[in-house]
Amino acid sequence: MSTTPIQPYLNFAGRADEAIEFYRTALKAEVEMRMTFKENPEPEKGMPLPAGWETKVMHASLRVAGGSLMLSDGCGPDSKGFHGFSLNYSTPDEAEARRAFAALSEGGEVDMPLMKTFYSPCFGMVTDRFGVCWMIMVPA
Repeated sequence: MSTTPIQPYLNFAGRADEAIEFYRTALKAEVEMRMTFKENPEPEKGMPLPAGWETKVMHASLRVAGGSLMLSDGCGPDSKGFHGFSLNYSTPDEAEARRAFAALSEGGEVDMPLMKTFYSPCFGMVTDRFGVCWMIMVPA
């Protein structure tokens, strides 16, 4: 059995740099790595790109609350959107949960306000400005 964790990999259809800056502020994410398509050491092995995408993000990795979030601009502006999953951001600190929730809500939509539940003293759900669904919680 593998001990390698499943890691989320998000494609932002040309908005990856905007997403990186947003998550740096909203979740205190640290950029571990960022590479553009023009920095690809083997460009002949890459997918065809739309004109002007040379400076778009080919791959980036962020450290968020001890976990890793990978992302890219994808291979073009045609996004299929984010559906059928949520990312969970757990913090032992209720003040941090409230801060992150408020930050992720900016330009997004609150799906469930932060509240006490049977499984958490502070839990809520928000869809951020990129269409990514987040669950923010303080574990019980």
